[in-house]
Amino acid sequence: MRISTSLAASLCALLFGAGNFASAAEPVDFARDIRPILSDRCFHCHGPDANKREGELRLDQAPKADRQIVVKGQPEKSLLVERLTSADPETRMPPVEAGKPDEIELIRKWIEQGGEWTQHWAFKKPMRYGLPSLGEDRNRNIVDRFLELRFEAEKMQPAPEADRVTLIRRVSFDLTGLPPTPEEVDAFVNDKSPGVWEKVVDRLLASEAYGERMAVYWLDLVRYADTVGYHGDQDHNSSPYRDWVIDAFIDNMPFDQFTRTQLAGDLLPEAGTDELIATGYNRLLQTSHEGGVQAKEYLAMYAADRVRNLSAVWLGGTLGCAQCHDHKYDPYTSRDFYSMAAFFADVDETNHLIRGTNSLPTRRLPEIKVHTKRERARIAELNAIIEKTTKELVNDDPTVDLSPNFRKELEQKLAAAKAEHTAITKATRLAMITKSVKPRMTRILPRGDWLDDSGPIVEPSIPGFLGTIDRTGRATRLDLANWLTDPKNGAGLLTARVFANRFWYLMFGRGLTRSLDDFGGQGEPPSHPKLLDRLALEFVDSGWDVKAQMKLLAMSDAYRRSSVLVPSPLGGEGGRRPDEGDAEASVGVPKVTRAGGG
Repeated sequence: MRISTSLAASLCALLFGAGNFASAAEPVDFARDIRPILSDRCFHCHGPDANKREGELRLDQAPKADRQIVVKGQPEKSLLVERLTSADPETRMPPVEAGKPDEIELIRKWIEQGGEWTQHWAFKKPMRYGLPSLGEDRNRNIVDRFLELRFEAEKMQPAPEADRVTLIRRVSFDLTGLPPTPEEVDAFVNDKSPGVWEKVVDRLLASEAYGERMAVYWLDLVRYADTVGYHGDQDHNSSPYRDWVIDAFIDNMPFDQFTRTQLAGDLLPEAGTDELIATGYNRLLQTSHEGGVQAKEYLAMYAADRVRNLSAVWLGGTLGCAQCHDHKYDPYTSRDFYSMAAFFADVDETNHLIRGTNSLPTRRLPEIKVHTKRERARIAELNAIIEKTTKELVNDDPTVDLSPNFRKELEQKLAAAKAEHTAITKATRLAMITKSVKPRMTRILPRGDWLDDSGPIVEPSIPGFLGTIDRTGRATRLDLANWLTDPKNGAGLLTARVFANRFWYLMFGRGLTRSLDDFGGQGEPPSHPKLLDRLALEFVDSGWDVKAQMKLLAMSDAYRRSSVLVPSPLGGEGGRRPDEGDAEASVGVPKVTRAGGG
């Protein structure tokens, strides 16, 4: 049971509010309140896709003032309101059954307040908002300093801290995926020292179980599997990549390095065994090795798979929707889709398409035989033991006389070390890796049809509205990885925002925006955009330190609050978190309530 998923459905509802619409007392915000309505109701016909746009009207961007679509401060003179409220079914847009009166009234109110158009929130770099002041207590966790602004605005009090059994159970599941032992529970409950909570968090973050828990989430994101997924579902030699991911989280590899090594480890100057194993990411595809496979068709499928996964994981984007046509809701074009696919045109696919097998054991070339990082470390230790013991046995010093018993001990030690060395050395595993070859030509496929060669040839490039990669010659996968994590000249801050949201989800059960993989027009705006931006900046400032980000959230008061609920003064029904009630009952803790907006 994934406790963290159920952790805060109720908690977040109160922290975040029941919805994104503005209350009567606050201004209407275009990004939060208006753009989602336009995206849902209007963008299909008046959005980014020029081929489907009607009336030469584009509502994902600010319309020209001379068209009077929106007349600032004057909804009665705005053509947008006129069309939304028209009694004539021929001119009313959208059709009557698609519109909602409360949404129309919100648009009217927005125009009255100035009708300012802003860029979509996810495509703007996070801003460094100042930390809210909380009087004398300036050492408060930054999470709480932002959230308490909401409490003050709603005139609510946060809930009290949860009982200690609940807390250690909660954090153990969230950081390791495992329950605490009875001994760990007793130690925490009975330890009243001021820094005990931080000690618990640090202990869990330092455990191997933490690396495994984080790896499970990452492997789900990158669609990890150890079989091909088609037909007979034969083996994929991918387990060394899985172990590399676990060790990367245990070692707290900086996330920018984590990204570069997976996308382009083979292109790094210092590329070694670990870097090659990491490039197994590029091979995590559903593949087919049937005799009748059309290579051109499957190359198109593999390219689409890679683009979809990369854009969803790192950018929280749905670039995959542009495979057949320009995106309906976001400014991604088909050219953007195929230009992104071109980054991976150098990945050697020929070997596994031609020489791959459906028999067992399978062949998924290019592959290498590898030991894990830990096996290599143990082999080095054994080599040192063997060398030292051999020197002691072959003793040339006449002043040293080895006793028979000591010599026997040394011989046994040497034999054991050699036997273990032989066993480990033989226990190699195959790992699918990325090998760079001469890049294949990449064309835009009209309507995504792999048989249609009429589209123009494209070179590797990032989505046009996000800028360019500044370099001479053809851009590589390494350039792409660097761009994804460059906070100054690339998308690094956008990537950081996506992962700050994912970390929040892991700790609170729901993201600050619930659409983890879609930060676009059809996604959900963040409930606390300033907090999300600040967390993204903290992630980058820390040197892309994942453990530091997880600790920041675990140390917040918000994370430690009880989530036993009563009906909120704002309306809606309360409830109790499933993983919390039994623990409280078992130790006789009174059923505390979250006071309103906790």
